[in-house]
Order: sequence, then structure tokens, then C-alpha cells
Amino acid sequence: MTAVLWMLGAICSFCLMAVGARELSGTLDTFEVLTLRGLVGLIIVMGIIYWRRQPDLFVTQRTHTHLARNLFHFYGQASWFFAIGMIPLAEVFAIEFTVPLWVMLIAAVFLSERITWRKSTAVGLGMLGVLVVVQPDTDGLSGGMLVMLFGAIGFAIAIIYNKRLVSTEHPLTIVFYMTLMQLPISALLTGGDWTMPTTHGWIWVVIVGVLGITAHYCASKAMQTAEVSKLMAMDFLRLPLVALLGMLLYGELFDWWVVLGGGLMIIGNMIGQDVWRKRRERLAS
Repeated sequence: MTAVLWMLGAICSFCLMAVGARELSGTLDTFEVLTLRGLVGLIIVMGIIYWRRQPDLFVTQRTHTHLARNLFHFYGQASWFFAIGMIPLAEVFAIEFTVPLWVMLIAAVFLSERITWRKSTAVGLGMLGVLVVVQPDTDGLSGGMLVMLFGAIGFAIAIIYNKRLVSTEHPLTIVFYMTLMQLPISALLTGGDWTMPTTHGWIWVVIVGVLGITAHYCASKAMQTAEVSKLMAMDFLRLPLVALLGMLLYGELFDWWVVLGGGLMIIGNMIGQDVWRKRRERLAS
């Protein structure tokens, strides 16, 4: 039950962060939002480490791996923020659900992980789900869909690097270097044209910064007390929840194609993780 509550906290944080990103998309440049979000996150993480009296968490011997991970994560994150201002929230989250499928493909190609029929089926269903959601026509995919699709690949590569880091690095160390390295990148990309947020904008900036930390923290806590495969099914609750928020707050139309495509991605991911076999093993033990 504790893991469920932590995962619900992560789901709510991600969905509300998407609302914050949508609120800021019309008033601030994406890289300005990322800069301010990173600044808020860096202050929070440093405060937590100092409060825990663990200054050794600021030290790492794997700077190059952190840098590689954060370059791809920054690309994925920037794409996510761009896409939120261009297409409905439900479409953003549906396309984001292809990340585990890209991870399987990348791991097979670059890490020589074995491609099984289960993984092949998962990837096939996931790609079919993408086609159902984006519904490409003679004009091709929309700009927002393409941005999020390539952003999902960026997230997937970042996850591969993150898997290497978690074997030796504390989660707070990973988050600290994430904010520390991505902050100057986003600041440089803003250029010289800087717009200060309004009072209303500052509120959303702080909310987005805080939610960015709570989302990752809640997800990490949930994974400490339950299997990732069990929590993964819960994570897909983000799709109907963010679709509901899009309808209530921004008048976005309910799209059954998004639901169908998201459902295919869910089934594909569950097959890839072999959720049913793991459940049977737990019941039999």
C-alpha cells in the first residue's frame, strides 16, 4: 500500500507539472522555463543534502557518465516542454509512453541484449500504438508529435545511462548533477532575450520546480518498496488523468484514438516486462 501511495504521488506530480508547463508556455520561452525550473530544483536538492548532513553526495567519480546522461535527458525534457505547448496533453503523454520500447531497442542494438519474441511483440504493439495516436496522413506528422517522438528517444538513451549510474551513485547525487549540469545549458540557450515572469508566472515556475523534484522522489521511493513491473501498470494512469485535466482546464476534446493507441502501448510494455508471469510467480510463492 505504501508503494501505491508513493506512485500516486509521482503520477499526480507529473500531471500537474504538465499543467504548469502549459500555463508557462504562452508567456515564457521554453529554455527560460527550464532555466528557472533547474534553479529551483538545484536549490531544493542542495538544501536536502545539507539538511541530511551528507556533503559526500556532492562528490562523484563518474562525471562523464553524468554529462552524457544529462545531455540526452535535457534534450528529452526540452522536447517535452516544447510539445506541451504544441499538441494536446494526452497526446504528449501517449507518445512519451514509447520510452520503454525505445529502451528495449537501444539496449538490443548497443548493449547486445537478446531480442526475444516478447520484446519484439512489445515493440510492435508500441509502434502500432504510436501510429494510432498520431494518425499520420499525406501531410505527415505534426511538428509537436515529431518533437515529442524524438524527445522520447532522448529520454530512452538517458535511462540507459541512468542504469549505469544507479549501481554506484546515490539518487540525490544523480538529481544534484542533473540540475547542476542542465542549468547552464538551458541558460546559454535562452540567449540574450530574457523575459522575467509575472507574479502569476513565478508561482507556476516554483510549482513546476518543486513538482519536478517530488515526481522523481516519489517514483524512487515507490521502487524501493515494490517491483518496477508492478508500478509500471499504475504509471499509465497518467494518460486518462492528464486527458481529463486537458478537457477541464483547456477544453481539449476527448479522443478515443489516443485512448486506443495508449492502450496498445500499455499492453506492449506489459508484455515486454512480462508482468503476468511475475504476478503468477508471486501468487505461487
